[in-house]
Amino acid sequence: MKRILIIEDESVIAEVERDYLTAHGFAADIAATGDEGLRLALAGGYDLIVLDLMLPHTDGFEICRQVRAVSDIPVLMVSARKEDVDKIRGLGLGADDYIVKPFSLGELVARVKAHMARYDRLVHRASAGGGNAAGETAGADKDKDELRVQGIRIDKLARRVYINEKEAALTAKEYELLLFLALHPNRVFSKEELFERVWGLDSLGELPTVTVHISRLREKIERDPAKPRYIETIWGVGYRMNG
Repeated sequence: MKRILIIEDESVIAEVERDYLTAHGFAADIAATGDEGLRLALAGGYDLIVLDLMLPHTDGFEICRQVRAVSDIPVLMVSARKEDVDKIRGLGLGADDYIVKPFSLGELVARVKAHMARYDRLVHRASAGGGNAAGETAGADKDKDELRVQGIRIDKLARRVYINEKEAALTAKEYELLLFLALHPNRVFSKEELFERVWGLDSLGELPTVTVHISRLREKIERDPAKPRYIETIWGVGYRMNG
């Protein structure tokens, strides 16, 4: 049974989330403070974390930062704060998703299932010695352990990315997004398509998530993010990886 850690200081919300997730076949534990949540998260044993942003003692940003230093399990950050700066910061620290309260429990379960299934596929493919990831369908390239696009080299076995042979430190979702685009060079994808193919979910109004990840990717792989060489914006349409 998959185990989920809910880090949420509002007991009513946490208990409802736990009960709903349990009813859908998951085991779920609750941590009511940031310190307790961080301790449990770092101890391991969980397959996904539902992480509130505003917590006593240690906030969600710091928990996400420390978890990402040791693990790439899915982290779903939730908050009543709608400000883009919070979403940008959370996703930039490595959160896989950012859900604004209030949200439906059905939406929470759908996102949990999608992120978990995607993570399981990536882990299975890595342990099997490579193969395709991030929904790739690009001919013979899907069977190669290494992919090159211009000055970018992607080592799919090690899940590492090199720009002109200098390693770029990407989060799990940044890596998946880059890999997907690299496997489909010169093809334009809308934000909706990217969210559905890389996140494995219907867009559900969360398209800024794609924009944030594209921006973070450019900061890490482009010499001049304001004048991108690799990932081009096609105004009014979406994004394209120049091959």
